[in-house]
Amino acid sequence: MNITILAVGKVKEAFYRQAVDEFKKRLGRYCRLNIIEVQDEKTPDKAGEALECQIKEKEALRLLKHIKETDYVITLEIDGEQPDSAALSRKLDRLGIEGTSSISFVIGGSLGLHEIVTRRSDYRLSFSNMTFPHQLMRVILLEQIYRSYRIMNGEPYHK
Repeated sequence: MNITILAVGKVKEAFYRQAVDEFKKRLGRYCRLNIIEVQDEKTPDKAGEALECQIKEKEALRLLKHIKETDYVITLEIDGEQPDSAALSRKLDRLGIEGTSSISFVIGGSLGLHEIVTRRSDYRLSFSNMTFPHQLMRVILLEQIYRSYRIMNGEPYHK
């Protein structure tokens, strides 16, 4: 399985980069992982709704350039489905069994995703109703993908 994490902005904090690198290493035995970061737009304080929409659209166009027609796209959205770890594992396993060879997980910028990206989504995923820093969200997502593969393979993983 080819898995791409497509995200707006860079992981700046060293401790987040270390965590991302650790999960990239662990996932290497289960899948081909690619992480693509697209440039984020600066959002001025007190930006109006129209400007925020323009910013999200610019980021969306950068994201869409990296999504292939054959990719199964999972967007991370606060109003998406909130499966538990076992259900996410079953979903990823089922996708592979059904012939999906490439999954792109998409993480938006600080303003979220533009509707042109969400329309391209095949599945909307949420980890919580809470808001997390985007850098931390990458670590959480990678950990859950790793956990999913451990579950699929009947391997132990702490609860």
